[in-house]
Amino acid sequence: MQLARTVSILAVTAAIAALATGPTAAAEVQAPGIAVEGGVTQPVFSHAEAIQEVVYVETPMDSDGDGRNDLIAMDIIRPRETGSGLKVPTIMEASPYYGRSSQPPPDRTRGFPGWWDEYFVPRGYAIAQVEMQGTGRSFGCPTTGGPEDTISIKAAVDWLNGRARGYYANGTEAVAGWSTGNVGMQGVSYVGTLPNAVATEAVEGLRTVVPIAAISNWYSYANDQGIAWAGWGTRYTEYLANYVSVGRSAPGSVSAPACTDRIKALGDEEEVSDSDFTSFWQDRDYIPSANKIKTAKTSVFMVHGLTDYNVKTMHFANLWYEVAKRQMPRKIWIHRGAHSNPTSFRNAEWQSVMHRWMDHWLYDIDNGIMDEPMADIQRPDGSWETHASWPEASASEVKLSLGPATGGVAGTLSLDSPSGNPTQSFVDQIESQALKVGDPSQSRAGRLAYVTPPLTRELRLSGTPSLDVRMTTDKTSALLSAMLVDYGEGPTVTVAGKEPLELVQEPCQPEDLANLTGCATPMEVTSAITPERVLAWGHVNVQSTPDLRRSDELKPGKQYQVRWNTLPTEHVIPAGHRIGLVLTGNYNADPSQTRPARDQVALGGQITIDLHGSRISLPVVNGTDGLRF
Repeated sequence: MQLARTVSILAVTAAIAALATGPTAAAEVQAPGIAVEGGVTQPVFSHAEAIQEVVYVETPMDSDGDGRNDLIAMDIIRPRETGSGLKVPTIMEASPYYGRSSQPPPDRTRGFPGWWDEYFVPRGYAIAQVEMQGTGRSFGCPTTGGPEDTISIKAAVDWLNGRARGYYANGTEAVAGWSTGNVGMQGVSYVGTLPNAVATEAVEGLRTVVPIAAISNWYSYANDQGIAWAGWGTRYTEYLANYVSVGRSAPGSVSAPACTDRIKALGDEEEVSDSDFTSFWQDRDYIPSANKIKTAKTSVFMVHGLTDYNVKTMHFANLWYEVAKRQMPRKIWIHRGAHSNPTSFRNAEWQSVMHRWMDHWLYDIDNGIMDEPMADIQRPDGSWETHASWPEASASEVKLSLGPATGGVAGTLSLDSPSGNPTQSFVDQIESQALKVGDPSQSRAGRLAYVTPPLTRELRLSGTPSLDVRMTTDKTSALLSAMLVDYGEGPTVTVAGKEPLELVQEPCQPEDLANLTGCATPMEVTSAITPERVLAWGHVNVQSTPDLRRSDELKPGKQYQVRWNTLPTEHVIPAGHRIGLVLTGNYNADPSQTRPARDQVALGGQITIDLHGSRISLPVVNGTDGLRF
């Protein structure tokens, strides 16, 4: 029987007849309803008297192959009045990292370190912390973005909607009779990636997701269009699965052969893929299922930093484009910083907007939040702007052709195609990004630079630039890198980010928000006047075009038409500055690309660009009318 085996697996002594933190701890009281004033819920319930409980939700999978369905641990805190009839929605934070912080007994919550419980429980919400499969007290094996991740967290949403079975640590069945079924998921980094994963499964009851600095495609996290990112290694998925399972405390250690072999297999499959978009990576791509977000009527609130080089900007943008294309309810914050939580750069506004957002989507309170501008965008000077959409609705593709050198520069960018059949060449050699983009008036063997005339008025870019380049090489492999550059004296602003584990483990109590400590500690900002700023960059393995699912050796001297994207961008280029494009091979910057073994031969190769068949497409606000030189 499931009940008996639950008791056996959890190894909880028969002396536990009832949990002090379970629902039986609630006294019988008359359940009031929520209070709403000014379009938002009011704090009328006691956080100190709230019910805390641990529920183990049964999933429909057996990821560790032990012959029994995995159980997923979920800590819950909810108003005391839910024990006597009050029904409330749930704000959920699902994480692979809980097991790295503490190891409570199976019948006790690990505590709620974030600000969400103190703020939302008094306003009539439950807060749930869900431990991903193979981590903490949950069973199974972690698979780094695999379908098992999604299944484990989806089961928790299903339990809150009466579609899955749950158990307390003493083996008795747990039923979420207090739940309205409405769930909102939120989180940062991997914790924000899980909402993306579940949202693309059309889960009834998942009313909203708030992915912050979140992954939408694990292939793009580890690779850029056929090239592995530096620092991630060739077995990154194996490393991360071991990392998140270190703190596992459930019986049946992750060191057991089932999970040891399963985790090693992740690294094997990643290594075999050799940066091709194989079925291994396709299983970890949420974007093709974006239409299911609309099927479940799930709203989306995204937050991402323009200089997040951990989870790069294509992750929010590529999923956002799918959401926007289907006109799904949505809102977005784009900030100037790196990998970080909104509490560290806009904490009061974040708490306020989350209050109104959750009230609207989980309690159906008409508070006007969906009538406000969709996009909040932070500029390099720290100021914020609101816009009706992102990308800007008036932004359209402007194609600039590459031209040969004139006026003492290495090449030109213009609206007109060059006459004749001009070509230019460079040698694939390792140099820093700074050296590659420096002073475009100098010809350098390792790069080609192209610039526009000085802009006669300010220009705004909003969206994803793309390249279409005709090239040949004298090698059987070639890597191409493109950097979009703002050439002109101006401030280069750098905002510090944080490591994923740091983000989820730092103190985040209400006093931290009020006193700007812990999670609300402002990010360190530095600024320097520089002659150029790299606005966006993107790399491609020519062997992997036009199909990332496979790579083929190149034929020396054969002409290839190569198309690829840079990272999305949102920038304003001042009048007097010039737009620049730098084409190169490899460069040893951070972030950067590493060279797969099959591409070692590309180093030192000569790449020749046919300028007549090459161009860059820029997402310019007001299109060609917005571009003046």
